[in-house]
Amino acid sequence: MSISMYQASIPVFIRALNVLSTLLEKGAQHAKENGVDPQTLLDAKLAPDMLNLVAQVQRASDTSKATAERLSGVPAPRMPDTEKTFDELHARIAKTVAFLKSIDASTLQGSEKRTVTLTAGDYKRDFQGDDYLFTFGLPNFYFHVTTAYDILRHNGVRIGKQDFIGPFEPR
Repeated sequence: MSISMYQASIPVFIRALNVLSTLLEKGAQHAKENGVDPQTLLDAKLAPDMLNLVAQVQRASDTSKATAERLSGVPAPRMPDTEKTFDELHARIAKTVAFLKSIDASTLQGSEKRTVTLTAGDYKRDFQGDDYLFTFGLPNFYFHVTTAYDILRHNGVRIGKQDFIGPFEPR
C-alpha cells in the first residue's frame, strides 16, 4: 500500500497542531497554579538568538499552512503575527486547523511531482513536491513544534514525551 502526499502532510499537521494546543493549555495551567506571569512563558526562549514561545507557535502555524498551500494550490489564510496571549495562540492554531481540514485530498494528487519554489530575499530554490515535504516542510514544522515543547519544559511545565507524541487514535 502506498501513502499519499495528503496522508503524509495534512493529517500529520492537524494532529501535531492539536498536540501543540494541548501543550499550551498545560503551560497556561502551570502559570496559573504556580503564580507565574503567563507573559514569562510566552516570552521565553531557549537561547538569546532564538525566537520566543509565541513566535515558535506562529512559525508552526505558518509552516503547516504554507506547505499545504504549496502542495495543494489552495490559498492559505494570511495571519498577522499579533498574538500575545495563550488564548490568542489557541485561536491561531484553531484557524490553522480549520484551514487544513478544508483541504480536499484530491488537491494534493500528483503534488509529489509538482515544482515548489521557495524564495526568501535573494534565496530561491526549486524542489520537487515530495522532496519539499520531506526535506523542508515537515522538518521545519516539527522544529518549531519541538522548540515550543522544549521552551515549556525548560520553564518547568510538567510535560513529557507522551504529551509531545499525543494520544493514539486508531483509524
